This record gives sequence, structure tokens and C-alpha cells, in this order.
Amino acid sequence: MIHNLAGALEKEFGARAIAIARTVSQLTEVQKNVGTKEGFEVIQPIAERIRLTTDVDYIVIIDMKRIRYSHPSESKLGTVFEGGDEIEAFSQHEYISKAHGVLGYSIRAFVPIMNEEGTKQVGVITVGLLAPKWYNLLDQYQFDILVSLFWGLVIGLGGSVWVANHLKRQTLNLEPYEIARLVEERSGIIQAMDIGILATDESGNVTFINRLARQYTHFFGHKVSRKALFKNTWLAEDTIQQHEIYRPLLMFDQMYLVRTFPIRIMEQNAGYLIMLTDRKEANMLAEELTGIKMLVDSLRAQQHEYMNRLHSIAGLIQLERNDDALSLIIDEITDEEEIIQSLHDKFQDYSIQGLLLGKYSRAKELGVELTIDEDSNLVDFMSGLSCGDIITIIGNLLDNAMEACFECPHKDVHLTIIGDKHFLIIEVQDSGKGIEGVPQRIFEYGFSTKQKDGHGIGLALVKQIVESNKGTIQVESTVHVGTTITINIGVMDEQ
Repeated sequence: MIHNLAGALEKEFGARAIAIARTVSQLTEVQKNVGTKEGFEVIQPIAERIRLTTDVDYIVIIDMKRIRYSHPSESKLGTVFEGGDEIEAFSQHEYISKAHGVLGYSIRAFVPIMNEEGTKQVGVITVGLLAPKWYNLLDQYQFDILVSLFWGLVIGLGGSVWVANHLKRQTLNLEPYEIARLVEERSGIIQAMDIGILATDESGNVTFINRLARQYTHFFGHKVSRKALFKNTWLAEDTIQQHEIYRPLLMFDQMYLVRTFPIRIMEQNAGYLIMLTDRKEANMLAEELTGIKMLVDSLRAQQHEYMNRLHSIAGLIQLERNDDALSLIIDEITDEEEIIQSLHDKFQDYSIQGLLLGKYSRAKELGVELTIDEDSNLVDFMSGLSCGDIITIIGNLLDNAMEACFECPHKDVHLTIIGDKHFLIIEVQDSGKGIEGVPQRIFEYGFSTKQKDGHGIGLALVKQIVESNKGTIQVESTVHVGTTITINIGVMDEQ
């Protein structure tokens, strides 16, 4: 602070000194008497009067031979000026210099003196002000400095305490090393998880992405927006649903299941948490669980049906009608073999064969006539569709069709499945009670005509699968006549 104060004073003193020197150099008495024998008697009084009036420390006027014609100390008059920094002034230059003179360290201005016509230099004038020494400044401003230091100390201590408490609150009273360890642990846990995890801020920029999410999205950079990362998918929309539960997402010819959660900090929206699951892995588990469930349902239906057959056979034997019993056994075996052979011929995947065989048994149990179109044929799956997808679509459509026929006199369900690696068409037609209102509402999540928990999910999953593969769903329904649902994915090849 003292250094800055002294520098400011030196700059001010220099400007003041050169202004006074210019004024004195223009005085006619000075211009005429510099270099004359009686010049001392004229110039000295003028210089001293101006010095006292302007409160400068000295005004020294010298001729071209460096002889002094004015000086605060009269003993110096007529002596040679030996400052060492006056040389340039004899070449008609004016400037400011800092040097040690007779009266001490000073800031002085050098200005050339020209004759009256301004054609010839006759001397040099130097105006000096003694520069204040740091200890003089310290003595002069010591009270102000002490007051400033005191208040600076008080404010600094108060600010330090406030900042420390504020940081403590912001960091949940954790020490820096605890914060670092916590961040490392959380990051390590998230990186090790077997699902892709991303976090975005309120502007949609990705702020965190773990190892598996990078692998799924093929992004290995540092900065990216959600729209750019998930370009041409529903996750690139301006707004996304606050909660998405396992919604399919097709990306790089691979299907993923997505869950989204809003991130809220201090009751404010701070972005989204996006979780990606490879649907191949999910389907492996889902198909395993679904297969067990279907097997149990199929076994239960077949057990019920076979028990009825066995009772019939046992009754015929007790009545000693052995030929009729044998004929019933042969008919049942023949029907079962025909169904199995028909499914084997039309559908290459054993899971779908098993599903449809179970649905046959379920239909018989419910008294529903289930028929599969003779033209049905599914030899391969489209890219993006898995066996689990097709099982989900067929299973849910058939279940809803058979339930729609419960209270109807005619209980008929007709199924058509045609597809290969380029397209898929699934049509389910029933003779049930039909759909009242808007038919498309049956595909809304949670919508159900049955007031039971757990309904309103199956057809919503069907819609998600179809829309994720850019397919369409058509619903034609007439109350008390029946409903036809047609699913079309891809473009059917020209035959």
C-alpha cells in the first residue's frame, strides 16, 4: 500500500513540476538574462518568488555552460550544475527525471529555455520536488494505516468464519478428504453397475455417463447434449416423461429398456437420471421366467383337460365299452399330434410353439375355439425384435381376446401370424363383447375394463414394442360383435 501511494505521489509531482518549468521558461526576463553577467540578480528573485508561490522544493536555471542562475541556496549561484541527467535537455528535449540532488532524492522536470524568437536554446530550467520517503509517509499516515489494518483484520476474520460455516453446510459437515473418498466410492459403484447410467442437467447436457452407458451409446467424449446423444429416438425429444418404466429404445440396431427419473435439488428440477438396460440380457431372464409361467399354465390346463379325459375313459371301461374307450384315446392322441405338427410346420421357434400349445389348452379350458390361420408362417425375426417381444405381443393379445369371449354365446378367436426378417404381421380376431368408447385407449398404461390390480399393463407393453420398431396398430371393434387387432411392423416383401 505504501509503495502504491508513493508511486501515485511521484506521478502527480512530475506532472506538477513540468507544468511549472514550462511556465518559467516562457518568462521574457528569464530568456533575456540567461547567460549574462548580471543575470543572477534578475533571475534569482523571480525563481525564488515562483518557488515559494508554487510550493516546490527548488527551481534551478542554468545556461548552456551549466552555470546556475538560480538556486534555493544562494551559495550555489554561479557554480556548475552536475546532476548527470540534464544532457538531453540541452538538445531541446523536455522530460521528467528521478535523481539524487544536493537537497536529496527528488523528482525533477527539465525544460529547455529558448530565446525570445524561439530559434536558439539559451539554457535549461529544472523544477524539483523532494520525493516523500516511505518512513515519512508511514509517520504521516500511521493512524489511517492502523485503522485500516484493524478493520481489515476484523472483516477478514468475520468473512473467514462465515465462509467456513457456509462451506460446512454446503458439504454436509464433511471434511475434504471425506468428500473425496465419498465421490470416489460413489463413482466406483456406479461404474461397476451392470446397467448404463447417465445424468443430465436442467438444460439437457449430459453431466455424468458411466462405462456401460458409453459402450451402449458409442460415445467416448466429454461434452454432449441428450438430444445429440440420442438423436432420432424418443429420448431426443424436447420434453420426456418424468417417469418412464422400461420403455424400449432402438439404438445402433440394438434394443434397450429405458427408465427415467427426474432429479430434484431444493425442490427445483435439476435434470434427469437415465438408466439403460440391454434388452437381450433382460429378455434372457424374462423369457426364462415367462417360459416357466407359460409351462405352469400349460401344465395346469392340460392336467385339467386330461383329468376329464381319464374320467371319461375310466367310465367307458367300467361300462365295459372298451372299443369306445380305445377310440376316444386314439382321437385325443391324433388331435394332439396334429396340433403339435401344425405348430412345428408354421413356426420355427420352439418358444412360440410352446406358447401357442399352452394357449390351445387354455382355450379348451375356457370353452373358446382357438384357430390359427392356415397361411400363418414365422420363419425368422426382424432386427430389433426378439422372441420375447413376439411372445409378449401374441400372449397378451390372445389373453385379452379369450377374456373378451367369456360371457358371449359364440367364443371364437382367430390368430394370424406372418413374418420373416423383413416384416411381421399379427392379427387377432375375436367374437367377444367388443370395446366401448375409443378402442385405442386399451393400449394406455393402466387402462383396463377389469377392475383388478395388475391389469392395464400387457397391452401397454405391446404398444411400446410396436412403436419402438416403427410399427402400427389397427383396432376395429363393434360392440356385441367382436374386435380385430392388427399389428404391422416393417414392409412386406412383394410376392
